[in-house]
Amino acid sequence: MNVQTIVYSVAAILCGCLLAFTLTPPVRVLAYRIGAIDVPTDGRRMHKKPIPRIGGLAIYVGFLLATALFGTYSPALGAIWVGGLLLVAIGVLDDVWRLPAWIKLFVQIGAAVIAVSQGITLEYINLFGHYIDFGVFAIPVTILWIVGLTNAINLIDGLDGLACGVSAICCLSLVGVILVCGRDTNFALITAILFGCCVGFLPFNSNPAKIFMGDTGALFLGFAMAVISLEGVFKLHTVISFIIPISIFAFPLFDTLSAFVRRVSHGKSPFSADRSHLHHKLVDMGFTHKQCVTILYAISGILGLASVSLAAENSAGKVIAIVGVALVLLALYFRILKDPFMRRMSGLYEEHEETPTEEETTAETAPEAVTAPEADAIPATKTAPAADAPADQPEE
Repeated sequence: MNVQTIVYSVAAILCGCLLAFTLTPPVRVLAYRIGAIDVPTDGRRMHKKPIPRIGGLAIYVGFLLATALFGTYSPALGAIWVGGLLLVAIGVLDDVWRLPAWIKLFVQIGAAVIAVSQGITLEYINLFGHYIDFGVFAIPVTILWIVGLTNAINLIDGLDGLACGVSAICCLSLVGVILVCGRDTNFALITAILFGCCVGFLPFNSNPAKIFMGDTGALFLGFAMAVISLEGVFKLHTVISFIIPISIFAFPLFDTLSAFVRRVSHGKSPFSADRSHLHHKLVDMGFTHKQCVTILYAISGILGLASVSLAAENSAGKVIAIVGVALVLLALYFRILKDPFMRRMSGLYEEHEETPTEEETTAETAPEAVTAPEADAIPATKTAPAADAPADQPEE
């Protein structure tokens, strides 16, 4: 890759990023005008006030313009444009009027059929050196993958910046795999532009979010990455090419599969909403909004690094080393973030928390030094200011 190609690629990524960034404020105004507002009416939602939610429109338009300017047209890119437009349209309608799940599923299948009509099919997979030919099932399997990943990205869109950030990490992983394996660099450029669009939207979508990307963005991102993975990753000639895309999208796919199994086992529709996704469980464990997103970003990043390593032949040892070190670090951070005192000492505390004082550190690390009278004096010192409160004031 020469300098000219690198500069051209960086310009393309910046173009997508700047387009998505500059288009988001007008899209936010449009959301208010057409009533595309997410009002928190149940315990499943994490926000407390109404938030506009067609931000995905800025991502799609930014991607469309940037790829038209910098990309090379291919059937896959055309499928992303047309199928993406169909999903963005139904996403906007759903963000305004909340359409039934079966209508969205029908449109998702239609978008997948558009991709298949452009020759994008999963005809075989390479599993440990054995080629498995799908034959007549190639088209159904392709549609299942596209619809499944489209819904997977949509279902993890439950915290500010989560789905958009995870999509950006997945795009970066796809770029790494495509480049490592020497695939068509046009796919790498298209994916990099999609990454830039996600990054451009994130400043408005990170906690506290000013706008959600809604079904408009989640459906488009899932569809686009599904098409790219079919053309740029699944058809690699490595001995474990089938595992690579599964590794890249493991987090959203696992969350979606567990959600479907959970709902069906409870006698509910697999498309019914609930509050049992992985991000909900982390919040219920006591992690803050930002901490949950950070943990899930880290998980996606670990899986992405593993997929890039898997893309190279005979790299099992390298993959095990990367995943092992990453999991140890993730476990360490999980422990630190879970404990309020350790979190404050580490510097990872929230704005409302204070850095522990020298006395608190001593008391925490050397509890045996505190005598019984001193221990009894601690509560009295902490509750002393309450003595000035009115007698009829309820105790907090």
